[in-house]
Amino acid sequence: MKYTIADFHREFPNDDTCLEYIFKAKYPAATQYYRAKDRKCWAHSVTGHQIYPLAGTIFEKTSTPLVTWFEAIYLFSIGKNGVSAKELERHFGVTYKTAWRMGHQIRKLMEQDKNPLVGDVEADETFYGKGGDHQTAYKNKQATLGAVERKGRVKAKTAPNRQAAIVLPFIKENVVRGSKVVTDEYRGYDKLSYSAYGYTHRNVKHGKHHMLWKGEHTNTIEGFWGQFKRSVRGTYHFVSPQHLQAYLDEFAFRYNCRALSGPAFHQLLAKVV
Repeated sequence: MKYTIADFHREFPNDDTCLEYIFKAKYPAATQYYRAKDRKCWAHSVTGHQIYPLAGTIFEKTSTPLVTWFEAIYLFSIGKNGVSAKELERHFGVTYKTAWRMGHQIRKLMEQDKNPLVGDVEADETFYGKGGDHQTAYKNKQATLGAVERKGRVKAKTAPNRQAAIVLPFIKENVVRGSKVVTDEYRGYDKLSYSAYGYTHRNVKHGKHHMLWKGEHTNTIEGFWGQFKRSVRGTYHFVSPQHLQAYLDEFAFRYNCRALSGPAFHQLLAKVV
């Protein structure tokens, strides 16, 4: 379903409509409450009990207009390659510090859920960071693990390394037993074929320059890694290991929303409360 910036401005023309949306979404059963004048709260008409709908949300104690926050969320929902703090700074006329904080608060809405993948799943690991020559290629890089359903959802996570002791628990936690797991020939995945894990394991012989091996491939997860790295280089230029998981969450959310019937923007708004 297409949702344009014009649709956004019709739905949320000002701060009052944004605040009303949050109140109704957060307290759908609240009755006999009225909006307190000149304050961001609702009061009960009989008891006087007050409700502050922004409490506990990413907007708590913000001095930035809510409509600005909502539009920033909209930009994140449609930005295939991400939205940099400098872009938010230019777009809204806020300080870089404010723009940076807004971006990181919005990424909190994009955190990956705990629902495991199922069916035909591709798994792969990669490294992100500044490289060097062959000997130091991974010295300053962060290991990341990923798994994706064919034509489905993706999971991506930072890791201390890519050893079997790290990779196998990642698969076990994020892929339903009984699924088929397709990897490359990296030996860290070898034990997936053991009955104790409960998976059907297939691997692709990339070392022999096979992108397709006995009908199997890992093109989907490699495509996700490629999109992520190109977008980070083009939009953010560089992400520190400290914040890398938040950016993985951002791109995983956007990837997982691609087949939804409704706008990704509304999916994000639903996470506010």
